[in-house]
Amino acid sequence: MKWYLTLVSFLFTTISFAQNEEPKFARFDSFQEFEPLLHINNDTTYVVNFWATWCGPCVKELPYFEELHTKYKDRKLKVVLVSLDFKKQIERKFIPFLKKNEIKSDVVLLLDSKEAEWIDKVDESWSGSIPITLVYNAEKRLFIEDSFHSLTELEDFIKPIFNTNHK
Repeated sequence: MKWYLTLVSFLFTTISFAQNEEPKFARFDSFQEFEPLLHINNDTTYVVNFWATWCGPCVKELPYFEELHTKYKDRKLKVVLVSLDFKKQIERKFIPFLKKNEIKSDVVLLLDSKEAEWIDKVDESWSGSIPITLVYNAEKRLFIEDSFHSLTELEDFIKPIFNTNHK
C-alpha cells in the first residue's frame, strides 16, 4: 500500500503546462485501482469532484474548483477533479478541454464503466448523477450531490472540515 501512495503522490504533483504541452492526468481503468484515493489518511483535506465534459452543470462549476485550488494551494487542501468522460472521448474532447481551460487542479480520468458496482463505495446516498463532491480528511467526510454556483458556496460547504479562515 505504501508504494501505491507514493505513486499517487507522484501522479498528483502540481499540474501546469504551456500552451503547446499536453495536459497531465492520472488514468484509472478500474474503480479498484482508483478507490484508495478516496481514503488517504494524512493531514490534508481532499476536495474530490466527479464531473464530465458532457455534463453542463459540471463544466459550469469547474472554475470554482480551480479558484479553490489556486486560493489554497499553499495550505493542506488538495482539489482532485475526477472525470467520468468516456474512453472514446479522451483525445477528441477530454484532453482538448483540459488544455483549453488550463486546468491546474489534479485531474483523474476514471474509465470504469461499471458504475452500478462502485457508486455506493463513493457514498451510499449517491444516486449516480453528476456533479458530486466529496470532501474528506482523516477525521470527517462530507458528500453533496449538487452543483456549486460560486466559490463562496463551495468554501461554505468545505468549512466544517477545512477551516478556510485559518492559515
